[in-house]
Order: sequence, then structure tokens, then C-alpha cells
Amino acid sequence: MTLTADQALQRFTQEKSRIEEAVQATEAHLQYVTARRGITCEVTSRVKEASSFKNKIYRKGYTDPWKQITDKAGIRVIVPDRSLLTPTLELIKECLDVQEVEDDREAPGDEDRLSYPRLHIQAVMVGREEDPDGTPYQCEIQLRTEAVDLWSRMSHKLLYKPGVALPTDVRRSLYRLIALVELFDLEVERGVEAMAQHPELARSNHLLSMAEQIYRTFTHHPYSADLSHEVVEVLSQTIDDTTAYSEQLTQFTERCREALEQAYAEYGPTSTLFLTHNRYLLASQPESLIIFERLSQIRSRFNLQIAWKHSELPDNMLTDMAKIWGVAL
Repeated sequence: MTLTADQALQRFTQEKSRIEEAVQATEAHLQYVTARRGITCEVTSRVKEASSFKNKIYRKGYTDPWKQITDKAGIRVIVPDRSLLTPTLELIKECLDVQEVEDDREAPGDEDRLSYPRLHIQAVMVGREEDPDGTPYQCEIQLRTEAVDLWSRMSHKLLYKPGVALPTDVRRSLYRLIALVELFDLEVERGVEAMAQHPELARSNHLLSMAEQIYRTFTHHPYSADLSHEVVEVLSQTIDDTTAYSEQLTQFTERCREALEQAYAEYGPTSTLFLTHNRYLLASQPESLIIFERLSQIRSRFNLQIAWKHSELPDNMLTDMAKIWGVAL
């Protein structure tokens, strides 16, 4: 059924809450599957504002706006470096009903132009909620590196929002920044590859990235990265295979999610106990997940105690975590 511009806007206003629920569920699903696969990324979602929906109808001159506006809801998946783009794309294809992929990374003919490669995925949202015509709601997923996302957000504000055309030299200078974005991404990727050549460093970084990804499903509160690296270095001594441990930690989180939610609610970074007592510091850190998992098994608990005793970390940090988890050391 073809809708006029006014009818499409009215339907969007009526359906917006359902679209929002669907995209939030899809965001949570992507957070879960990327964490389970051990892919470090940031996943955020949004629903288009009614004013933006209306503006796009008239700006683009759509004849069937309800069907032609495919980004009623959008999701951004931001990865640290280029090496994670393809694995993340393949994972999205596995876990969602993908309708279309726009991947300009290897598109020929643009070698002499300054533009960032689009990597957009059109997919049916989780739950397969349908519009009044019986068509499942879809979302547009933008997959980018952190550097490309920074440039995209900055350029969008300057190039597309002012209401007047920028001078040619200013527009050109903004596009010249893409060359720096490319260099930045290449250097980050080179750094990641170099770090992989140092097993001990790679082990600790992998453990922390894994824990942080899952921890973000509980809270987005900031934490001390310096403390995390210090603690994870000790925790890594109790784990033989960090690759296999990714699945082990994910299963533990799924099995104990209710208990973990209660622990973070009572002792986590926004709890009254944390804010009023000089205790329970590690409950506000992502590595707390690994500590809780290690405390849940007798053998790993014993190994953790030994590793902790030979470290320079205060004993009460570990005993506080044991108290939260309800075990004795």
C-alpha cells in the first residue's frame, strides 16, 4: 500500500514506540553475539526523529516514503581497527536476516577520490515486528572503525547541517582529513598486529577486551584502565587458554546473570555501598567478571589466591570480591 507523505509521517509517529523497542532489542542482541564471539566493539541504536523523517521525505522527493525510507531505525557498530570489520560483518550476517550489504571498501574506480568507504547493512530487526502492511521492520546498520566514525560525525555536522553551502576550500579541507583517517586506521592495525607477536601482552589484552565487552551489558560506567591492566595481568596467570576462556566466561555470565546483576546493583559503581565506603573498588571494573568466575570454582579459586598473594595488589581487594560472591577465602 502506497502512502502519501502525510500518511507516512502519521504512521511513523504511531509506530515509533514499536520501532524503538525492536531496535533496542536488536542492539542488545548484537552486543550479546559480539561479546560471545570475543569481538570488541561499541553498539548503539537510535530511531529517527519525526522531524527528520518529514525532512527526508521532502528533501529526497520520495514517491512511496514509507517503503523508501529504510533507516527509520539505525544501529552503529564501531570497532577499534580495520581488521575487525570483516569478522563483524560476517557475524551480523549470521545472527540477523540481512537484506542488503553496501560495501565500498574494495569498490574500483574511486582510487583518485577522497571518501570514506561505506559499509552499511540492511537487516530485519530482532523479533520480526511487522508494520500495518505485514512487512517486518528493518534497520540500517553502519559498521565503522573508531577513526571513520569520528570523521563521519564531525563532517556530517559541518557539511550537511548548516543550511548553507560551505566554501569549496573548506569542503575540500574536510575531505582531506580522510587521508589522515586512512593513515590512522593503518597504524592502529599495524600496532594490533605487532602486539599479537608478544604472547603475554596479547593474552592480557584479549582477556580485558573480552571482560569489558560482557561487562558493558551490565553498565556503561567508566572504570580505571590502569587498574584493569594490573589486575588482569594477575588473572591471566590462572587461565591456560584465553581463546577457550572466552566461551567459558560467556557461559558463566549467562548462567549467573541474575546473581551478577544483583552484585553490581548492591556493590557496583552506582551503588550506595560503593559511593559511601572506600571498599569494593573492583566491583566497578570489567575484570570483576573474571574474578567472580574464578571464585566460583574451587580449583581456580585456589590458583587465584596464590597468584594474588604473589602480586602487589592489596589482599582486601580480593577478599571484598569473595564477600560479594558469597565464598570464603
